[in-house]
Amino acid sequence: MSVELVTKFSKYVDEQFKAESKRNLLTNNDYDWIGAHIVKVYTVTTVSMNDYDREGVELTDGRWSRYGLIEGLDATTQELPLKRDRSFTFVIDKLDNEETGDILNAAAALARQVREVIVPEVDSYTYGVMCDGAGVKPDAMVLTADNIYEAILAGNTAIDEAEAPETNRVLLVTPATYTLMKRNPDITMETDIGQAQRQLGVIGLLDGCSVIKVPANRVPADFGFMIAHPSATVAPVKLEEYKIHIDPPGLSGNLVEGRVCYDAFVLENKKKGIYYQASQAAAK
Repeated sequence: MSVELVTKFSKYVDEQFKAESKRNLLTNNDYDWIGAHIVKVYTVTTVSMNDYDREGVELTDGRWSRYGLIEGLDATTQELPLKRDRSFTFVIDKLDNEETGDILNAAAALARQVREVIVPEVDSYTYGVMCDGAGVKPDAMVLTADNIYEAILAGNTAIDEAEAPETNRVLLVTPATYTLMKRNPDITMETDIGQAQRQLGVIGLLDGCSVIKVPANRVPADFGFMIAHPSATVAPVKLEEYKIHIDPPGLSGNLVEGRVCYDAFVLENKKKGIYYQASQAAAK
């Protein structure tokens, strides 16, 4: 005698694990793209100091100046055009949703799209722009548990020499780099941080930097670590629009559409506020 066993499907979906975005800790939105697709940022030069001359010096036009020769200021512009205008769309048939126990719920599917596709894409693009535009990029090196601390200190020193603000610096690492840090006996990370910082993704403080960890698939392939001050990178999201159309013409069900217009820019005068250390594979 044969017995057919019951097959039961759970109403819960096996969702993928996806890390929350932490790019807001490394970037800013100080510039306004409302009503425009391109923003021009002025870069203005300075002049050198002189010794005050009580007798004065004669200028080219015959006048005299005790403050030194008169110099002009250069004002150049950096154009920031938004280049990333991305979209997606998908359909959920009404019967498909009903006959799968509402598993294909449109709102849940949209939230999944944002979490598993859009956030990783924007993060990866932003981190890539920052690594490419970093003002200080030493040669790639083989990072080990023995040299990781010295490498991080060298990075922070370089940003110090660039006179970047000492507060709000962020050290971005991958799980592999973080493992090297934990194996270094000289690294003692300060973990007494506020709950608000923990919720943003900060896992500790090291040499004045907030340490955050991101998956390796969101950074360039040769990524070692990056130290950045958020003032150096502008990362606007000009448009973030998501729609669920119920029973639109020609469809029995839901049509989901989304559009995200975003970009990231490293500012010319602040690029030395980013230090990028590429990692080199160890020789076998």
